[in-house]
Amino acid sequence: MTLFAVTVIGHDRPGIIADTTSALAELGGNLEDSTMTILRGHFAMVLLVSTTATLDAVEAELATLTGDGTLEVSAREIAEEPDAAPVDVASYLLSVHGADRPGIVSEVTAVVASAGGNITDFSTRLTGDLYVLAAEVDLPNAADIDALRARLARVSEALDVEASFTVLDSDVM
Repeated sequence: MTLFAVTVIGHDRPGIIADTTSALAELGGNLEDSTMTILRGHFAMVLLVSTTATLDAVEAELATLTGDGTLEVSAREIAEEPDAAPVDVASYLLSVHGADRPGIVSEVTAVVASAGGNITDFSTRLTGDLYVLAAEVDLPNAADIDALRARLARVSEALDVEASFTVLDSDVM
């Protein structure tokens, strides 16, 4: 089996997921991971699919989706990642909201990265002048959470936004 990353981007319409997954199923593809969102009317999806089909066959099958010119579809082979050794981490929810301005994402995520945090899910939305960021973060249990929260508070104050960093209950996820 070969693992492929498939991306689909374009104007949103009903049926994109059904059409894409149907094309991959025709190749015996098994969806291993996926994420999808709508960004201001634009559809964006990434799939990891394993199949015995060749890259040429995957690309040919997916080409049927681009007929009306509203979708961009691509596929590329990616290496299987070895199973990582279990890491002693805790999961957190980072939320930020406030007036929109450049630099919110880069400054807040830099604080998380400097503490050894790995962002595992991330989304932002702009509604009028209100900017909202939500991220799931895995942080080593040895990390200094109080120091991280203090740095987030300083950055948030400088950006004139509100931020919270709360532990996620693994049973809820």
